[in-house]
Amino acid sequence: MPGRWTVRADRQLCMGSGMCAAVAPEVFALEDEKASVRRPETGEDTTVLDAADICPAQAITVSEAGRVIAPRT
Repeated sequence: MPGRWTVRADRQLCMGSGMCAAVAPEVFALEDEKASVRRPETGEDTTVLDAADICPAQAITVSEAGRVIAPRT
């Protein structure tokens, strides 16, 4: 559905930098030193895109209607 984003964090790729939780704490948290998604579905929120972009392991993906929109390359 347009306007709804799906957020995923690959815990196997995650390095545990915590940058995602610092940028978007309402969506991400660190659990057992790895990223966890608090809200796997969210409305359009540029901070979620920013979190995906700054992830040093590129462990975060944001999709809209099945199309990956972040990380932005």
